[in-house]
Amino acid sequence: MKEKERQEIINEVREKVERGDRKIYCVLRHVSASGMSRDIDFFIFYAENGKIRKDWLSYDLSQIMGYTYNENRECLRVNGRGMDMGFVVVHHLGEILYPGGDGKTVTGRNGSKEIETDGGYLLKHEWL
Repeated sequence: MKEKERQEIINEVREKVERGDRKIYCVLRHVSASGMSRDIDFFIFYAENGKIRKDWLSYDLSQIMGYTYNENRECLRVNGRGMDMGFVVVHHLGEILYPGGDGKTVTGRNGSKEIETDGGYLLKHEWL
């Protein structure tokens, strides 16, 4: 994929994430027999015209982040274990969407009351 196409997808995902409260929802679809990889789906939910809407992010994330896309399960293949792999993906996504932070959000991470400069901490995740 060319950098211009990748940047277009990044901009689209940023717009989708901004519709909601910057929370990405994770759904575990499969764990390999060895436990060394997981297939995880990613969504955002937002209110529009009095209705709850959802946007599916998994394919776009595979395009901009380099994760393998599992076509059978239509989700990301995430390798690793021993930590919250949903957090890993969402944190990495935040670093891509908001390099250097957004210049206005104070997260209070580690007791600090300064503007967040690590975009990874601007997004939240939750497992469904």
